[in-house]
Amino acid sequence: MPSPMPARTGNAPAPYPHLFAPLDLGFTTIRNRVLMGSMHTGLEDRARDFPKLAAYFAERAEGGVGLIVTGGFAPNIEGWLKPFASRLGWPWEARRHQQVTDAVHAHGARICLQLLHAGRYAFHPLLVAPSRLKAPINPFTPRELSARGVERTIAAFANAARLAREGGYDGVEVMGSEGYLINQFLSARTNRRNDRWGGSPENRMRFAVEIVRRIREACGPDFIIMYRLSMLELVPDGLAWDEIVAQAKAIEAAGATIINTGIGWHESRVPTIATPVPRAAFAEVTARLRPHVSLPLVATNRINMPDVAERILADGKADMVSMARPLLADPHWVRKAAAGRPEAINTCIACNQACLDHVFNNTRASCLVNPRACHETELVYAPTAAPKRIAVVGAGPAGLACATVAAERGHRVTLFEASDAIGGQFNLAARIPGKEEFRETLRWFRHRIEETGVELRLSTTPEPDTLRGYDEIVLATGVLPRKVDFPGHDHPKVVGYLDVLAGRVVPGRRVAIVGAGGIGFDVAAFLVHDGPSPSLDPALWMREWGVDPAFAAPGGLVPPDPLPPAREVWLLQRSPGRPGARLGRTTGWIHRATLKHKRVHMHGGVEYLGVGDDGFRVRIEGEVRLLPVDHVVVCAGQEPDRRLFDALQGLGSPVHLVGGADVAAELDAKRAIAQASRLAARL
Repeated sequence: MPSPMPARTGNAPAPYPHLFAPLDLGFTTIRNRVLMGSMHTGLEDRARDFPKLAAYFAERAEGGVGLIVTGGFAPNIEGWLKPFASRLGWPWEARRHQQVTDAVHAHGARICLQLLHAGRYAFHPLLVAPSRLKAPINPFTPRELSARGVERTIAAFANAARLAREGGYDGVEVMGSEGYLINQFLSARTNRRNDRWGGSPENRMRFAVEIVRRIREACGPDFIIMYRLSMLELVPDGLAWDEIVAQAKAIEAAGATIINTGIGWHESRVPTIATPVPRAAFAEVTARLRPHVSLPLVATNRINMPDVAERILADGKADMVSMARPLLADPHWVRKAAAGRPEAINTCIACNQACLDHVFNNTRASCLVNPRACHETELVYAPTAAPKRIAVVGAGPAGLACATVAAERGHRVTLFEASDAIGGQFNLAARIPGKEEFRETLRWFRHRIEETGVELRLSTTPEPDTLRGYDEIVLATGVLPRKVDFPGHDHPKVVGYLDVLAGRVVPGRRVAIVGAGGIGFDVAAFLVHDGPSPSLDPALWMREWGVDPAFAAPGGLVPPDPLPPAREVWLLQRSPGRPGARLGRTTGWIHRATLKHKRVHMHGGVEYLGVGDDGFRVRIEGEVRLLPVDHVVVCAGQEPDRRLFDALQGLGSPVHLVGGADVAAELDAKRAIAQASRLAARL
């Protein structure tokens, strides 16, 4: 039996009435307006991982989601994202999906399988495309599909959809967006054909229309066909709005049930889902299509809290909202919203560090703020049969995770924090323009401390004797900034990044930053911005990145017009090479582009010769230069803070190191939270 949604008590109105209104599709009804959007996890690629995939989706279905879309499955080998990636083409492949669909249906949700042909984005030598044009993000050059090859590909889509139905799916989502094969046929920039599949807009959209039409023929009238329509391409020479409208109408006529919004191509140089993007920044483009079609439309991208989703629906901008990563972060997002408890939601901060970065590095996806995501069968927070007294020292991300998971399991936990607030350096990170979402994680941890009964002692640095008698001691004491030794390191101009971000030092108009890792980039972003953060102001954000706020220009692009920088900044690193090369796989380019917009001078292979009253003397590419700076901000790495560790060795209680106290590695919150959660799960 499906799990019921939580009942509300008294006569209080439902907090989000539009979000929880059922959606009647005629032949089936979706219980609410929440779509769990497609996201590849890595569990789709091997049959042995399907039990884990079923558990992953089941937890989200039990958490109240209305409709789920799987990660992408290729309809044939040519469409693989990578060698031996997920594919659905044979009956025996369909049978293994029954465990996934049964698990979702047991909790009252619906599920669609996404059909995705990578086209020229495929990372293998068998790739094909409408024309022989290599993608700028791929080393492989595709083979141009012949006319017979086009027909075979359409047939493969219809066959895969039929097999999806046999596997128990309620429908399919046809990926016609994000620069994949169908999108490549639609766009004149990637389709140079002169046959019936290229040339005019009508010919270029024929491939997409035929796929939808033949899926409807193969699967019958009572099968969901969701089409992911590229509404805003964010690439030069992208589709004009009248072409997008014509495509939507043709897709509707071909038999689609729902149209989902697609934003951007993977080769776009505009961020679309990362933390700096304002919430619901692209909902207006979905609203712009509503007068032209009668199908339900889905708004997507950076919708992560119930009030945002409710406002989109209440304003009539869409009929559903799509969330993928927010349901990685909190599988019970929907239930908590339905109960009117948004403060209990573990909010997605759109960092990409454990989800997309993992997928693009060929490892299983997870979530920085929820390490159980995609590991539901392995990381289990089971109630303990033997409660212990546990002391956790340090209320940064690692300490917070360890304390709350341990308390959830039934242990008696005391959390000590030297400062007057929880969060550690997350509090400083939240001050960086574009990282305001980090405050949501701290809000959630504050709620979890109350909910799980953790005893919190702020402004307290425990002495060893204070910790005597605890069964387990966890040191999550974080890091200390690494000291530097270049000439003049003790000059008054030289300051630490902690003092700058905390507001204890306000740097002058010209600043050099020593260290170009993640902290250096964050400090640079902090120093060059003045006034409102673009992440909190969609109009300002679109101006900075060159997005047409009316979404009328071809591809949605206009020339970027960033505000002038608040300071002149030099970002320096000793190691040779491009600064920022080791930043996140899917977000590093955003950080580099942000600083480029603000005219930050970025240099690698720098020798630091000394700081004096006249500035900072350095050697860059063999040339000695004097940077006339007012301040030098040191971001040269960290060292574990283990000052308490040695003193605890004689107490007789096990002492564990987690987070930065264990390994100081660029304030790696992903590793810290996962490590601390796993420790708490086995204590």
